[in-house]
Amino acid sequence: MSVTTKAKPSISLSDLPDLLTIKEVATLLRVSPLTIKRWGKKGKLPAIRINSRGDRRYKKEVVLRLLGETGEE
Repeated sequence: MSVTTKAKPSISLSDLPDLLTIKEVATLLRVSPLTIKRWGKKGKLPAIRINSRGDRRYKKEVVLRLLGETGEE
């Protein structure tokens, strides 16, 4: 019996947009989206609120700094 696994698409840092969604940040940092929301409330990862629903977006530079990247590639 063979087991097939789905390969997750790899994320290239240079291909990321300047503003990231919760899901993109969670995937990049390998944590749950709820963790990203909690970090935002604690000030660890500040969010930018957009549109009337208040959707969150995160600056790419801030996420890269959290990863320890300089952002200069």
